[in-house]
Amino acid sequence: MKKTVSFSKHACNVFFHILTSCNLSCAHCYINRQQHGDQTLPLATIETWLRVFANKNKVANVIFLGGEPTLHPDLSKAIRAARAMGFNSITVDTNGYLFHDILERIDPAQIDFFSFSLDGATPGTNDRIRGQGSFEACTAGIRRAVKAGFNTSLIYTVSATNLHELPKMPALLTTLGIDRFFIQVIGLRGKSACGARDNAQVAAPDWLKIIPQVAAAAAQRGIVTTYPKVFLAPQDPFECAGLVADNYFIFPNGRVYRCPLCEDFPLHSLAFEEDQLKTTAAINEADLFQLNIPEGCVMNRLVQPENIAYNPDGSPEYRVACCLLKEEIKS
Repeated sequence: MKKTVSFSKHACNVFFHILTSCNLSCAHCYINRQQHGDQTLPLATIETWLRVFANKNKVANVIFLGGEPTLHPDLSKAIRAARAMGFNSITVDTNGYLFHDILERIDPAQIDFFSFSLDGATPGTNDRIRGQGSFEACTAGIRRAVKAGFNTSLIYTVSATNLHELPKMPALLTTLGIDRFFIQVIGLRGKSACGARDNAQVAAPDWLKIIPQVAAAAAQRGIVTTYPKVFLAPQDPFECAGLVADNYFIFPNGRVYRCPLCEDFPLHSLAFEEDQLKTTAAINEADLFQLNIPEGCVMNRLVQPENIAYNPDGSPEYRVACCLLKEEIKS
């Protein structure tokens, strides 16, 4: 069964970067320390900022990110604090090295998912992107988490360099015991924006041909699979999550974005100042969300125009969806 995952004002989703340091140096890493800071947030600050969002909405979800969040010595305490505050779901996005004995320091009942990042079905492809030895470390971490009783998901960031191995992933996911599969599109931000932009992104015909087929194959194996819609069909309306949803991307320097495409720029519409969440002055991302253009997502048009192709008459071949609009497939 396939459905479009609608934006919802009934839930608050908090993507919380509790530090920016990492043991890897992935080719497509979106962390930009000049814009995001290089702090490791103290536990007291993490708890204070979490409480702002726990009190904001009765249904709040938190995803702990980095850098590599398991490098934070107090991640287990932050997880327990989030659970005590009543967060609806708690996820940790990790590269699989699982530092500080995190699997031994929390109980499976305290966290909903460990979400592992793997960008190839083989060491050769994955390790060229994520670093030598990372495939072996990540798959070993997944097996440890599954054996310990944790729910697991896997994120595969698709680019032109690893698209060819995506069809191999459903079989690997089954072998590893993964519960949920997230196919993600590469964004031209962080390292991707600074490096070679050419040929990084997947062309619309290839995306539309390959990604839905792989997602369906994974779903047939009983794995709930989610992927960004990216390219809208003619009958699909365009909606911006910044206008109709409640998502927050928090960085250690206090910046809070509503749109991840804005994160390479000081366009954040919110910021923590003395532990108070405040609105920033115009012009910021919220002002840009209001714009209505033929290409669909205005931030995509401004930040990564390479993702848009045009017809001879100047009209876009496809409207690009908000990057937070997802398709979900389950058996």
